[in-house]
Amino acid sequence: MPPASIRSASFVGDSWKEWNGRFRDDVRSFLRGEADSVVRFADRVTGSPAIYGHEQREAEQSVNFVTCHDGFTLNDLVSYDRKHNEAQCEDNRDGTDDNRSWNCGVEGPTDDPAIEALRNRQVKNFLCVTLLSLGMPMILMGDEVRRTQGGNNNAYCRDDEATWLDWTLMTQHADVHRFVTLLIARRLLRSVEHEHRRVSLTELLGQAPRTWHGVRLGEPDWSHDSHSLAVTIDMQHEGLLFHLIANAWWEPLEFALPAGWRAGGPLAALGRHRARLAAGHRRVGGGAAAGACAYRADARAVVVLVARRTVAP
Repeated sequence: MPPASIRSASFVGDSWKEWNGRFRDDVRSFLRGEADSVVRFADRVTGSPAIYGHEQREAEQSVNFVTCHDGFTLNDLVSYDRKHNEAQCEDNRDGTDDNRSWNCGVEGPTDDPAIEALRNRQVKNFLCVTLLSLGMPMILMGDEVRRTQGGNNNAYCRDDEATWLDWTLMTQHADVHRFVTLLIARRLLRSVEHEHRRVSLTELLGQAPRTWHGVRLGEPDWSHDSHSLAVTIDMQHEGLLFHLIANAWWEPLEFALPAGWRAGGPLAALGRHRARLAAGHRRVGGGAAAGACAYRADARAVVVLVARRTVAP
């Protein structure tokens, strides 16, 4: 784990970029369904202003990551509840015990297709949040193909299969590799022309108005027991709306969408939700505004929607 000084925005000046260890901890806590984590999760995905805001630093100063060379791989983060460092012959005392991991129901490898599907979804959730949050993303080699260390979270001293990259994983987990490729290709840090100067899309998103929601528009649930959140970022000059839905609840939830969306309108989704979007995009009943739409997010799912504006700001 990074030392505490690196996790507290202690470096001075814009030339430094810092590993944001609190991003790692808080995203792990939220996505495994921990209570009292939604407020911290919201801060992390928007550039961690609670950490860096007092220094008036740009979001890119935060290096966002959930895994690194020290600790669990991403596959092991969703496959083990505890470390397994027995091979180091230190009675499993080495390595941190604060992993904030969740094995999805079974410790270690499993042939259960339901658990494997959940692990795959959790891996994609972590990758999506890491690569699309405001800041500078960092991913660990092999996470894009679910490399495992067998639950070992302190394998620095190993020079064997525990730390080598098995290239057959490229075929075994081709869907995860494709997902990461898609995220990088659509990474929100791409430079765009804006008012005759070249800026990053992250900078534009950081400056754009944002509105927080729960399952109802404009009603975010910041309570201790909340496990879901949505945010709309309105890029008015570019005519775009970005809408992030994070459902860490263990059941599907239906999220009302902002007025910029309309049934049959232009709409895109990132990741596995792309092909299913039309089926999940429907009108809201029960007293919602006329013509409003909703998206039914699966249990433990992160969804990013992009739409062209259909209404004036």
